[in-house]
Amino acid sequence: PRLQAMARDRLGYFTSYLTTKPGDATRITMTSLIEGAELIICVGGDGTLNEVVNGFMDEAGPIRTDALLGFVPTGTGCDLIKTLPIPAKIEQSLDAIRERDVRVIDIGRLQHRNDHGLPVTRYFHNIVSFGLGGEVDDRINKKKSKAFGPFISFIWETIVSVLLYDKKSIRIQIDNSYDKKVIAWNIAVANGQYHGGGMRVAPDALIDDGLFHITVIGNLSLAEVFWHLPKLYNGRIKDIKDVTILTGKTVNAFSDDRVLLDCDGEQPGSLPIVINIMPAALRMIAKKS
Repeated sequence: PRLQAMARDRLGYFTSYLTTKPGDATRITMTSLIEGAELIICVGGDGTLNEVVNGFMDEAGPIRTDALLGFVPTGTGCDLIKTLPIPAKIEQSLDAIRERDVRVIDIGRLQHRNDHGLPVTRYFHNIVSFGLGGEVDDRINKKKSKAFGPFISFIWETIVSVLLYDKKSIRIQIDNSYDKKVIAWNIAVANGQYHGGGMRVAPDALIDDGLFHITVIGNLSLAEVFWHLPKLYNGRIKDIKDVTILTGKTVNAFSDDRVLLDCDGEQPGSLPIVINIMPAALRMIAKKS
């Protein structure tokens, strides 16, 4: 009620919906757009935002190229706002939506199989990773409480997962220029720069350059992982031995191991995957530069 009152003062009339289960935000968004809504505002974290972004898309791409997406970040993880200038405070994010400064951003399309082996196409605004990131998501999403906040929750589960996880052998193909089997802790296919509650895994990524920035955290020892862990947060990940950063528009990845996925903070399935960039696919409201 407090947020609704603040929004009415700034934005005027709107219809509000509360989600009750996974998939609700996608269904509500798609239905609203088909019925003529011009602006959809997501209130939540990156997981909810991912569902809303998927509501803007069908198998072929955007269903309404004229519609706008606004974001009021209130969830456990809000990593996108560290790349795209969206205010963290509710009042300021609503003010930015009222001002309607629009950024046209890229979106990633992920094709994989879910836990039942069925083919799935979904979209992401920030980062897809596979390996340790999927393991962390799996642990985070099974917790009933994140009382210590996103940073502590993610770093604690990352440390636990590092201790329990075993590096995987993954074959990764990027466009027609890279095809290699690697031993890796994690591989991130990044549209934005941050994930996992503030890990700056792709410090050079731009959300509107038409490219993915792919970070391969390779065959480090356990001691090296813990020694270099601060570099995941301070943007110096490129200084780590056995970290490779590449760029491309299409990524394929396979493994004989079970390798879990992380898609904007959610754990949707496992390898194999095909990922494509969709340049300038979404009009999103951000703060004026």
